[in-house]
Amino acid sequence: MQEVLEEALRLVLRLDTVSVTCAGRTDAGVHARAQVVHVDVPATAYVGLAEVLAHRVSGVLPTDVGLRGLAPAPPGFHARYSALWRRYSYRVSDGPYGPDPLRRHDVLAHRRALDVERLDVASATLLGEHDFAAFCRRREGVTTVRTLLELGWARIDSHVEATVVANAFCHNMVRSMVGALLAVGDGRRPVGWPAQVLAGRERTPDVHVAAPHGLTLEEVRYPPAEEMAARAVESRRHRDSQELA
Repeated sequence: MQEVLEEALRLVLRLDTVSVTCAGRTDAGVHARAQVVHVDVPATAYVGLAEVLAHRVSGVLPTDVGLRGLAPAPPGFHARYSALWRRYSYRVSDGPYGPDPLRRHDVLAHRRALDVERLDVASATLLGEHDFAAFCRRREGVTTVRTLLELGWARIDSHVEATVVANAFCHNMVRSMVGALLAVGDGRRPVGWPAQVLAGRERTPDVHVAAPHGLTLEEVRYPPAEEMAARAVESRRHRDSQELA
């Protein structure tokens, strides 16, 4: 999506290059219902287009990308570092006939019945600030310490849905946690297994990374406009201190 937006803005603003920063990175195949991005462009490229820019950008985007709004950012705003938290959903159908055909692109088909209570008990052991290296694809020099604020499951109509909230996520983190938890929910693993994996701080082939299409970025929450610059500075400082530790 990032490349698609960059190309659309480059064409509409008639610039040689445009660099888009997203609030949350998403793997190929993952959906984003509420992605937030920022782009730094010369004021001269924006002047006179404020009223029509959103319409023009929408006109050159592919049909699977929609623009919900476009506005000048508050001073110091950063789509990634100003965010307080991100909320994702992961949807799984454990019914005997698979997901509703109209939801096949955003609901995972799981062949075994899932116990929501077991899922919730196992999920609770992962909450808080931890080194999630066991559930992340490592990147050199980048910390895998994150604060998991919420992880819970509910049965909704014909599928089971996880709600996952954290201050930030590292690569593959949600899909890896879901993969471990599904093994608990269908009885293949004991309830305490995900916590044991987390404590090991090493990726293991025993954890199956859930397919990307069941995952959707649902919301990114920011502080009031006047606090966004300070939040970005704080987030950078905190992240840098963890990476140096």
